[in-house]
Amino acid sequence: MPRHTNPDDSGTDSTATDQALADELGMDIGQDGADIDALQSLVGDLGDEVAPPVSSVLELLVGTIGDLQQRVDDLEDEVEQTHDVATTAVGNAATNDQRLDELETQQEATHDVAKSAIAKAQQLEADSDHQEDAEQLPEGIEPSSSPLDFFANCRQSKVKTMFVEGSNRQNTYRAISIAKRWPEFATKRTDGSGVFMTKADLQTALTAELGKEPHRQTIKRVWEKLIEIGGGDIVEKTRQVGRDQTQTEILAMDMATAEGLLEKRYVGLDLLENSDHKAATGGVTPVVVESSP
Repeated sequence: MPRHTNPDDSGTDSTATDQALADELGMDIGQDGADIDALQSLVGDLGDEVAPPVSSVLELLVGTIGDLQQRVDDLEDEVEQTHDVATTAVGNAATNDQRLDELETQQEATHDVAKSAIAKAQQLEADSDHQEDAEQLPEGIEPSSSPLDFFANCRQSKVKTMFVEGSNRQNTYRAISIAKRWPEFATKRTDGSGVFMTKADLQTALTAELGKEPHRQTIKRVWEKLIEIGGGDIVEKTRQVGRDQTQTEILAMDMATAEGLLEKRYVGLDLLENSDHKAATGGVTPVVVESSP
């Protein structure tokens, strides 16, 4: 009956046979493969001791072993090259990520510098208008404390014409209108010192102003416009009622400022006549202030 073997037995027997053959021929088979030069020398030494067919087979085997050994060496070189390429790629990726973070940081810094420069330029432009505007005020008329205070006290139909129809700055007009409607939508402080409005309050006010639910970007831009034209009259803060509640962003005004938005001090004074160009070009809105003595 034939003998049944498993792969492990076959591998063990093959290894033992190879080692026995090597011992018989006086060869050393190590873990790094056979010495091709030694095999070729051995085949040559056999000479006429073996039949020509056997000699030919031995030479063929030696050549095949040599080719296989060379292929193994080539594959090991390719593995090393692939490892080097992968290591370089990982290093380049890390370098690129770091460079991207640096560029984003530089962009943010540049943006902040640009905003600061624009704000300073606008303030200089506004300062150049102060004396001229103050001279137009009749005696007894209080000067404005911010662009918001100025426009809130002008005739609103003219303000709307200037910002909406004349310069397509709807969000600025919306900010002015919402600020004037603080009695409807803002919250009065318990001590009566001022009022404040959350973004949820602003959304409710815009819904009433527009007659429909405002887009999130509209809420964001009107919020920013209130801060921009409010100057020192509007302060952006955070409010937290209790420890367990999250902080809420608010826009706050003191009560005197809030009530001053409703006085209509400049209605009928035609103070907007020289402001059409500024509004159309996106420049700083005029602020009526007291002239220096």
